[in-house]
Order: sequence, then structure tokens, then C-alpha cells
Amino acid sequence: MGRGRGAGSLLYVPRLSEAIAALDALWPPGSAESWDAVGTVCGDPDQEVSRVLFAVDPVQETVDEAVELGADLLVTHHPLYLRGTTTVAASTFKGRAVHTLIRNGIALHVAHTNADRADPGVSDALAGALDLRVVRPLVPDPADPEGRRGLGRVCELDPPLTVRAFAARAAERLPATAQGIRVAGDPEALVRTVAVSGGSGDSLFADARAAGVDAFLTADLRHHPVSEARAQNPLALLDAAHWATEWPWCELAAAQLDEISDRHGWGLRVHVSKTVTDPWTFHSPSPGAPN
Repeated sequence: MGRGRGAGSLLYVPRLSEAIAALDALWPPGSAESWDAVGTVCGDPDQEVSRVLFAVDPVQETVDEAVELGADLLVTHHPLYLRGTTTVAASTFKGRAVHTLIRNGIALHVAHTNADRADPGVSDALAGALDLRVVRPLVPDPADPEGRRGLGRVCELDPPLTVRAFAARAAERLPATAQGIRVAGDPEALVRTVAVSGGSGDSLFADARAAGVDAFLTADLRHHPVSEARAQNPLALLDAAHWATEWPWCELAAAQLDEISDRHGWGLRVHVSKTVTDPWTFHSPSPGAPN
């Protein structure tokens, strides 16, 4: 037993295995894509967990933040070892992160495409940050009879905005990054319906066109796919920073775990990292560039 948030109250301190079971109920590992690497990377199932930190990236900056915070568990959206490895030597930057975590008794757990497909999931959090009303998944999960889970979200914007105004809203509402919001499309076209997908989304162009939306906001858009997509359809494309489109999920996930903690009387202290781990550090606009 451990001391909780209420003055003078004793609240149960869960084991890591119990905390992970709660997270797996929110984002079932079996719903992740086959290529993904989700779940617990390091940590003793029997260790106690009283403080949790959510972050997008398992990089040294967020690992050090977890150490400074005194966290017992770091939950990230992005995997540490997506493609596997043959070493966790501290001479490598990922190995150093693992050594730092283990040395300080901090577990690392990853919820990636299983959190993308969840209800609510990454794209719900993105839609919420933009004040959009979610209508349905962009790519429904065929295993979900209720049709609520899946990749991306189709949303409504009420009242409608021009592409320029919607891009300005995205730039204002999402965490600040060097990139900001890039746009392909008529800035004065009216936007009533929007598809959103947290993270890399240019593989979903066909789905966005099929949904009949006016705009598609995602991240990591590339020259040739955007050029081809614009040639096929007047759909406006908004390209935000990858990290910025996924960070709102950290707040959603923290709130979900906080609610579970309250329901079970755990008294977990749940935090969200505000460390900007987007890799781009500044942007220098071209003189005379379109605005």
C-alpha cells in the first residue's frame, strides 16, 4: 500500500503488470499492425508504479524527463525498436535510453498503431484539438461490428471555414513546431468536412478521396504523392509536423489512465511531457514565398 493524492488517505499502489493490463485494455496489442512493435520494452512486472509519464517519442530527452520526474513508467506512442536490434549497448542512442530507464527503475511501454485504431484513439485526439466533430473512422476496422474503430477520422467543421482559416486554426491549436502547417490547395475554398490522421498519412489519400471530404490533415506528406493526389481531386491537403499531430493523444491517454486510477483507487500521478521532440529545429521561409 502507498500514500495517494488525498490528504491522509491510503491508496493502492499497482504493480507494473496491473498498470499494463489497464493500458492493454485501452489499446489491445492484437489490434496493432503486423509490422508494428508495441507493448512493454523494459520493466519488472512486479515493480510498483505510482507515477506515469506520457510522451510521443522514447528519446533521451523524454527518458531524462521521466528520471527527473521520478516516474516509474514511461508510455510512448512511438516504438523504441520498430525494426528490431542486435544490441542495447549504451554506446548507441537507443541503448543509452534503455540503460537509463533500467538504471532508474523506469519501465517503458509502447502503444502505437493499436492506439491509432482505438476508440477513442490518436485521430480522435487530433480532431478534438482542432474542434472537429468526429463522424466515423476514415478506414474502418473490419473486426469492429460497431464501426467505431479504425485508422483516421472523418469529421465535420461547424461553422465551415476557408482552407486558409482552417490552416490557421491548426497552426494555433496544435503544438508549435518549426514546420507549422503546409497547405496544398485553394486557400479560399470552403471546408465543411475534414479527414484527419495522426502521423504519416499519405497512404490514405484514396480513402480521403472516397470519403468525399473537402480537406485532409495529416503529416509527412511527400512531393509526388501530393502532386498526384491534387491532380486527381481538388481536395485540400494540410501537412502538419508528425509529432504535433500525435501529441494530443498523450493528453487523451493520460486522462484515460487517470480515470482508471480513480476508479480502482490507485492514486496514480499521471503526467504529459511537453518536451518538443519534433526533429526540425527552425524554419527559414523563402523570400517572396506564397502566404
